[in-house]
Amino acid sequence: MTDHHPLTLIEVEALARAAHEGQTDKAGRPYAEHLAAVAEGVRLRGGTAEQQAAAWLHDAIEDDALTLAWLESAGLPSSVKEMVLSLSKRPGEPVEEYAARVLATPGALLVKEADLAHNADPARLAVLDAATRDRLSAKYAYVRSLLGLAAS
Repeated sequence: MTDHHPLTLIEVEALARAAHEGQTDKAGRPYAEHLAAVAEGVRLRGGTAEQQAAAWLHDAIEDDALTLAWLESAGLPSSVKEMVLSLSKRPGEPVEEYAARVLATPGALLVKEADLAHNADPARLAVLDAATRDRLSAKYAYVRSLLGLAAS
């Protein structure tokens, strides 16, 4: 491992921003805006620094922005690595299995709650076409129900 010191939250943010450089969300916004909103949502919900780090990295593996090998060797607490892995959807994975893994991983639920809250933000959904908006709203509501989260 080249990094001998644990990464700070500022370093994790910079890494995540660089890893997702050039990526946009469904509304065409820079993807880092979503990561920042989720990290802030975690902080506002009383999340730990580890949960905030996981928020910055929660889509990095799934989006191929960073590799599993990078995550394994990164100077991060094992709790952060476990949360990032649990929050990373696998290709073809049933959402029920995904939700069960999130629930089974300490700290991951709060990160997913902040992620869903930002994904379901009416201002964010408003710029999408009606069919996409309806499909995503239903998907987010179903995931919330699987995770035992009240409707937002």
